[in-house]
Amino acid sequence: MPDLVHNVPQLAMPHLRMFHVNAVAIGWLSMGYVGAMFHMVPTLCKTKLWSESLGNFTMWAWNVMMVGAFCTLINGNTEGREYAELGAVLDVIVMIGLIAVAWNLYMTIVNRRVKKLYVSLWYFLGSLFWFPLVYIIGQRTFVALPGLNDAIIGWFYGHNILGMWFTTVGVGMMYFLLPRLTGAPLYSHGLSMLGFWGIALFYAPTGTHHITQSPVPEWLKAIAIISSIFLLVPVFTVLTNFFMTMKGKWGMVVTDLPLRFAVTSSMFYLVTCVQGPFQATRWINWYLHFTQWVVGHAHLALLGTFSFILTSAFYYCMPRLTGRPWHSQGLIRAHYWLKFLGFLLMMTSLTIAGLVQSAGWHHGVPVDQWVIELVPYWFFRAISGIMIVTGQFIFAYNVYKSLYTPVVVVAPVAKPREVKV
Repeated sequence: MPDLVHNVPQLAMPHLRMFHVNAVAIGWLSMGYVGAMFHMVPTLCKTKLWSESLGNFTMWAWNVMMVGAFCTLINGNTEGREYAELGAVLDVIVMIGLIAVAWNLYMTIVNRRVKKLYVSLWYFLGSLFWFPLVYIIGQRTFVALPGLNDAIIGWFYGHNILGMWFTTVGVGMMYFLLPRLTGAPLYSHGLSMLGFWGIALFYAPTGTHHITQSPVPEWLKAIAIISSIFLLVPVFTVLTNFFMTMKGKWGMVVTDLPLRFAVTSSMFYLVTCVQGPFQATRWINWYLHFTQWVVGHAHLALLGTFSFILTSAFYYCMPRLTGRPWHSQGLIRAHYWLKFLGFLLMMTSLTIAGLVQSAGWHHGVPVDQWVIELVPYWFFRAISGIMIVTGQFIFAYNVYKSLYTPVVVVAPVAKPREVKV
């Protein structure tokens, strides 16, 4: 119901959507990724974070930027690129934050006490090198081009924020968490490095597959589509490593809740990365583009894959950082099932809605006739959103109670003395 609220520009759907996208991408996933790396990198290097004060500065800069994003985007101030709507001042703050994070973590790794770099560190180092460059290229604050060139640059950024930040940090976190949660060694270091270099080689040119219906050069479309197909190579090396590491440990998912989130993330990663390359091919793209199917695919990556692995990292890291147990295991279970079932309902409704749209356009049915068929699916999407948001409120409450509930120390009961007669 995009017209639910009238005469309040700040609550117009386009304004809310812009902030929603930036809040998820920069405020939730990116900020959570940085927090997880601040724990994981020193742990893998067996040393302290290089500068605690620089880390705190980064945290405050990031939050100030998010307040500015809320104030500007909710009022419609935008630079007009997908995922790159922030203004010049906020873009500069983001770059300062990214450079500060990269410097802090690079120096931590330089001062490490172990010789060999575990694969997670390769993924983190690559992400911290690539993403600042991708961010600079993708923002009109730094690179502004006319016409179709702007669209090409925009989708170079739009897809590589996914591939060279969300994917690479998320996969690095999976490589950190799965061996620790299962107590099993990583199946293959060689496979993990093949996956890393496969992403490094094939991901960068893929962005143009978002605009294959536009008059951009055909050779650029061809490179994007071929590179998208080649991404199946690093994807299957990563997933083979994950599933072979889990060999004989699948039963732990029943009782270990952080592991349950991590394994669910890897399952969604499989679906995301099989769906994506085939979706990039010309005829499938022609049939499905501009439909709710693509919206479902976007949520499959950011909500299904990367939000689940980030949540697993939260549940794993916080007790180790604070020395406090989680307030309620029941709330963690409630969070998981609301998020998991809510997402499945969202993905299913958007996928079916996309196929209905595609069939309507393909058969030449007027839009005002087949769009009525989408109303039930949008209703289920709304229900799924309520479930997911409720789960996040439960998560936030559990975090608060875990951090601020006083720990009750029970004094040991003294044994009565024996009286000799």
